[in-house]
Amino acid sequence: MSDSSPLPPARLHPEAELARAALSTPLLSRAARLARWAGPGTRVDADGALAEEQLPAAAGLLGLTGDDAAAYAAEAWRIAVDAGLVEIEDEAAGTVRPGAGLARLTGSPRDVLGVWLAVLETVVADAAVPGLDDLADAVDDDGRVDFSSLDWDPQAEAEFLDGVLGNLYLLTVGEDGPGEAPVPLPALAASMLVPDGMGEPTNDVLERVSDAMIRLDEQFRALEPAGLVAYQPVDEALLAEADEEPAPSVDDTDVSRYGMVRLTPLGVYGLRARLLEAGFTAPAAGDLADKGADVLLDGTARFGRDAARAETEQWLGRREPLAAARELLAAARGADAGAPLRRLRCQQALTLVGAEAEPALREVLDDPELGGLARVWLSEHGAADVPPPSQEMVFWLTVDTLAAQLAAEGNSEELRALVEGLAAQHGGFFAAAWRVDHPATAEVLDAMGRLHPDKKVAKEARKAAFKARSQHGG
Repeated sequence: MSDSSPLPPARLHPEAELARAALSTPLLSRAARLARWAGPGTRVDADGALAEEQLPAAAGLLGLTGDDAAAYAAEAWRIAVDAGLVEIEDEAAGTVRPGAGLARLTGSPRDVLGVWLAVLETVVADAAVPGLDDLADAVDDDGRVDFSSLDWDPQAEAEFLDGVLGNLYLLTVGEDGPGEAPVPLPALAASMLVPDGMGEPTNDVLERVSDAMIRLDEQFRALEPAGLVAYQPVDEALLAEADEEPAPSVDDTDVSRYGMVRLTPLGVYGLRARLLEAGFTAPAAGDLADKGADVLLDGTARFGRDAARAETEQWLGRREPLAAARELLAAARGADAGAPLRRLRCQQALTLVGAEAEPALREVLDDPELGGLARVWLSEHGAADVPPPSQEMVFWLTVDTLAAQLAAEGNSEELRALVEGLAAQHGGFFAAAWRVDHPATAEVLDAMGRLHPDKKVAKEARKAAFKARSQHGG
């Protein structure tokens, strides 16, 4: 992902709902209980970890049992320290006191979510560290972990996990993704490792994907208690070692056995916050509702159609129809490179406005940039006495529409079909089109030359583009 390209807008749940979800996550709820339990008699070691002799009491308070109870209690304490729920009062004496974060858990929803985001940072950082079994195998004769023996690059591991989470976010908020449906773990691993354009992955790539799946399985198991994801782990049968007893038969067509993961609503909120912190443009639905029409049209320019419509509906919901229509039309004017796409978004926005907008459309009938789309709107709404457009206006609107589609979708199949239809319906299209006084005329004709499958027609388009450039001195 490029940090200069805006991501699709995320549809965030209300902060109050997200805050309730954060407070109920296993990691934050355990950390908060330990923070409230801690008192003058609580002791920590030099690193701030809960003293070993107090772990049984902490585990009991949390209702933890079994061999891992002490480890889970120690993790909950570390989360409490990292999130500011407790603070080290006296390092020499190893005593603690309540932290500022504990009071924030009874504050506003945004206060609660701020604490949860601190928990999330700790958990994501921890997930990029090798598992306990790997660390145990790497302990040297002096009892220290020999990280060099792990073939582990901390920065590369953290960047890989960030990339995976970024792709999961894109799949969740993007219009073409599964949305709130789970994503198969193999697909998520492949999205990071299979090069674009590779048809059949090589054995080397498939092996790397398989290794990544095993690591991601561990990482998503660690991330789930923070409330970031809902995760169905990889079937244990698939993880059976070759020297163990034969694994039960596994239906290879059941992709869910290879792990399924989805972002929770809280996870969408958390990853968006991390993306913003990292410098990405990560909008949320409704961000533009209180902005001007110029910001709305520019902001939704790169949105998918459904996202642009949803954002525009929220914007219109705060305005009177006639005033909104006038503001949209004024913002759609311009000869800059982004103007055609603004006019397309304006045209789409005006389809959501009722008949009350008619006076605004009639006011721009003689406008060379807006008269064409005004006539389209009025005709579609059954208005009377709509003056027919001049041929010049028809061609200008055609070029403007093609320029907008080109900016919005690139060389898409939809645009290709539009180009073929235009050339077929208007035998003399190129002879007239190159004369159109529009800043994007040459660019549009070039695109038609690239997109039209008929070589003869494509050549006509390229010749017309050359004439257009010569006419405008380009």
